[in-house]
Amino acid sequence: MLGLLLSAAPGWLKGFVTLGCMLHAWWVVPRALWLVHPDSWRGLRLDADGWQLWSPRRGWQAVQLLPDSLALPALVVLRVRVPGQRFASGLCIPADSLPKEVHRQLRVRLKFSRHRWAVPG
Repeated sequence: MLGLLLSAAPGWLKGFVTLGCMLHAWWVVPRALWLVHPDSWRGLRLDADGWQLWSPRRGWQAVQLLPDSLALPALVVLRVRVPGQRFASGLCIPADSLPKEVHRQLRVRLKFSRHRWAVPG
């Protein structure tokens, strides 16, 4: 955004893009960073029914883990799709957000689970 503000673009375009960035931040920050919105994902579990995410508004909800999920020692990036929704969502789980052993178990399950890409049903 700083590049746009320093560019020779017309003032109306700079204002429009700045407003768009502010509206996007107003939408994303409470849901994805602060996790204070009732729709933000705050829990993850794997049981006999598959992967599930928890939010205060919807409770536990089955999700499909997508193949572009990434499990690294310092970070787990989950790409999930809720059945019936068009777009996927992403979750970032840093290593310091969980106990060390739990984070390791999550990485192992993501890498070696037989049905990790299965559609919940």
